[in-house]
Amino acid sequence: MSVLSAPRFHDPIAALEHVEAMLWPDGPTCPHCGATDRFYTLKGKSTKPGVRKCGHCLKLFTVTVGTVFESSHVPLNKWLQAIHLLCSSKKGISSHQLHRILEVTYKTAWFMTHRIREAMREGELAPFGTDGGVVEVDETFIGNDRRIKPHGEKKGRGYAHKHKVLALVDRATGKARAMVVDDLKAATLTPILQENIAREARVMTDEAAHYSRLADSFASHGFTSHGAGEYVSADDPTIHTNTIEGYFSVFKRGMKGVYQHCAKKHLHRYVAEFNFRYNERKATDGERAAFALAGVKGKRLTYRQPTQG
Repeated sequence: MSVLSAPRFHDPIAALEHVEAMLWPDGPTCPHCGATDRFYTLKGKSTKPGVRKCGHCLKLFTVTVGTVFESSHVPLNKWLQAIHLLCSSKKGISSHQLHRILEVTYKTAWFMTHRIREAMREGELAPFGTDGGVVEVDETFIGNDRRIKPHGEKKGRGYAHKHKVLALVDRATGKARAMVVDDLKAATLTPILQENIAREARVMTDEAAHYSRLADSFASHGFTSHGAGEYVSADDPTIHTNTIEGYFSVFKRGMKGVYQHCAKKHLHRYVAEFNFRYNERKATDGERAAFALAGVKGKRLTYRQPTQG
């Protein structure tokens, strides 16, 4: 029997009960005033399932209020299908594919995938490399920034016209953290690295000039000379960036092979998706879907909302 044969993927009521059990493990909570008691379940032919009235603030709510599901006309069971499919695909699943599977419009599928990526986004960010751990740092280039080279203009060689993605990997925890940056100047990257890496960390990079002063900010800075064909230091085998190259390998295959095109204003959510998938790579598909579902609270995304942030 298929995983997608579970009742919650086909029955909207079963899906609602599943979401309530996941988001309200200790019972309902009013999203308006935070109350945890004195709720009245509304019933009747004109009332949709799951509507409650708070006895404190007297406002109506369901489990979807304050989540990425809020104000969506897509049935919850289709939302759960979309989450499972996105979380179980190693390199992602396109909105076109989802629109065909779920039988919704392409516009709806596109917006659903972006809401799910928002749910995958990390919450509080603890610094990498605590207790003197090793943190690998590298950058990659993808797509075409049309503000620099408009569509149709010959791109040529180099990376100035491409989107820049900076990534870190904490070897001790196996966690990755990537982010979109405007440029690769040391003045831009160093504050970002100082915010995300503990001062006692050992930082590993390639020989790029924008990393040349990192020893001033962290316990040590080791680097390899990729231009000279060196990928692991002959003096110290712990000095390399091979782990983060593995992260970029999956990221770029997914972005080029599945998503193909991405504007810079949306790229940060695609990056969040690949961060999530990499960091939860040891979990089962069902566990990853449960982790993504747990992240839907407090991350509502609307068409009118700013695209970056």
